[in-house]
Amino acid sequence: MNNNQNIAETAISCSGISKNYKKVEAVKDVSFEVSRGEIFGLIGPDGAGKTSLFRILTTLILADNGTATVNGFDVVKDYKKIRECVGYMPGRFSLYQDLTVEENLEFFATVFNTTIEENYELIKDIYVQIEPFKTRRAGKLSGGMKQKLALSCALIHKPTVLFLDEPTTGVDPVSRKEFWGMLKNLKKQGITILVSTPYMDEASLCDRIGLIQNGEFLKIDTPDNIISQFAENLWAAKSENMHTLLGDLRANEHIKSSFAFGDSIHITIAENYEVEKLIEELKQKGHKKISIKPIKPGIEDCFMELSQSA
Repeated sequence: MNNNQNIAETAISCSGISKNYKKVEAVKDVSFEVSRGEIFGLIGPDGAGKTSLFRILTTLILADNGTATVNGFDVVKDYKKIRECVGYMPGRFSLYQDLTVEENLEFFATVFNTTIEENYELIKDIYVQIEPFKTRRAGKLSGGMKQKLALSCALIHKPTVLFLDEPTTGVDPVSRKEFWGMLKNLKKQGITILVSTPYMDEASLCDRIGLIQNGEFLKIDTPDNIISQFAENLWAAKSENMHTLLGDLRANEHIKSSFAFGDSIHITIAENYEVEKLIEELKQKGHKKISIKPIKPGIEDCFMELSQSA
């Protein structure tokens, strides 16, 4: 495959990108590529460097080192061309609170020298859900409706690459599910989507993901491949006193890792240590109704394992 074919099939490319804020290294020598028509997820906690990376790629800030392209355009030299062909939905709701739904959409269409009517088919499935409230001020919308309006405004100029920075943060579960359904439909229309989220359960909805922490990638692959590479047998432990259980597990030299996950504690155990022996020792410490069962790992388990070894 020649270089021109590679460029044609790559929507986003980063090579050695770094960004510092005084003494804080927000992004550290990051390199990755996103293929055209792909949903690529940046998965990591707050402060991992996701927003800084987004701002570099959308030409809002300059990297300290490295190079990056979007649609083959350099983020420094060709920033005007990039701004014409990308849509950006920042983490915080950034539309005009005092303007109505329709006025916000008309404003963003005008900025890009287009109209709502010209690109209505692209946003129809999303906008139709908030169109009955088109005369309502944006500041009075619910979280889910604000999300749909922001996405409509990011799409109104028909971008080929869409940047969504933590779009589902603070949104109810039903709206989160609806939103990801919208992204799947946008992908079918050939739009490349780079989305960041702190929610590990959303990772499985992406084609590929990059697990990121402290400005560095821990792993880049498909969700299934990352899970299949989990190297340990994983167990879910429970007892009547979960707080004490977590402390006792972490104090046990045979427990390799232990993290609270919802109503249980996920643990990995040294090979020469039997689960039955662990249960007996916990009983001797006064634990009651102990349950330790084998489970399949998820993305969050993989993230925790990789972050420990980083």
